[in-house]
Amino acid sequence: MSAGLERRYRRVLRLLPGYYRATWEEDMVAAFLDSALTGDPDDDEFTLEFGRPTWPEIASVADLAARLYLGGAGAPRRYLAWGQAVRGAVLAVIGVHAVVSLDALVRLAWIHRLLGVPAAPAGLLASTPAGILPPAVWYLGDCAWLMVFVTLILGRYWVARVYAALAIVPDLVWLLHGQFTGFLPATSLGPWSFWVLLSVVPVLALAAFHRDAPPAARWPWLLALPAAYLLVDVPLLALQVTGNSAWGPDDSGLFCLLVALACLAHAPRAWSGASAGSGVWSLTLALLAVVAGAYRIASLADYLHDPHLIRVSLAELLILTVAAALVAPDAARTARPAPPRPRPDQETLAY
Repeated sequence: MSAGLERRYRRVLRLLPGYYRATWEEDMVAAFLDSALTGDPDDDEFTLEFGRPTWPEIASVADLAARLYLGGAGAPRRYLAWGQAVRGAVLAVIGVHAVVSLDALVRLAWIHRLLGVPAAPAGLLASTPAGILPPAVWYLGDCAWLMVFVTLILGRYWVARVYAALAIVPDLVWLLHGQFTGFLPATSLGPWSFWVLLSVVPVLALAAFHRDAPPAARWPWLLALPAAYLLVDVPLLALQVTGNSAWGPDDSGLFCLLVALACLAHAPRAWSGASAGSGVWSLTLALLAVVAGAYRIASLADYLHDPHLIRVSLAELLILTVAAALVAPDAARTARPAPPRPRPDQETLAY
């Protein structure tokens, strides 16, 4: 019968995927026990019976589990697909932040007449950041999101984590100040849901970018940044400048519509299986649809006073749901574990 410490180590190792435990569990348990024992018979007897894994050991196993479940090169197909999907979703969400940051910097250059164009209209001047934090802090945060996006694509993962941790702080300070001063109503979930779903969750999901992760395709992602700005933010900026900003959707609605359009564009490939990577993209879009839908639902609390906006929001959510359903079967096939390979004797019998 195994000692108490050994059982506790094995319980911690259950965090790891089954395929990895089957190969390495005994070696890991032996290494942990060896590090816990001192050679003194009395101390070792007490340790084996009443000892517990240390917090650094638990953290190391949890870190290893995250890297294995969000697999890299050489991982089983299912875990590699999940890892690639999470990495793609994180890049897409951080790309949204990067586009918003690029828009803020363009507005700043326009306001200060650095683009050689006429003076910015009053509507643009009113949109400059203010409040408890000086504008310079917000613009530094914008630069941080751009750096997170670029450093992730370049494979500088630790640098990206540092920039990401700094980038989410200004919004947290603004939210806390608004909540405590009454600027944000107690029932206002939209700003908080934006910060949690589109800032905190992606920063935590940066764990998917580890040393075994395949590098991102650089040029498609880098070109997506100016393309998204020209196709999305420039029309929205034009609506604001002309005083027609009410024609455009809010942030959560825009996110829903963009993800829905991506699902519709990818649906033919998902149904035809035209490429080996279509399943990974389907899973990526499914993850983005979950985030966009959760953000849309959370932001409904801000529109309880306006039935028209509630109906518009529900319509956006319906469009997202229908579009996501088109890629959901392909995503589900990709997320399932691969069927076990038949043993050689079974292959012979089948032949």
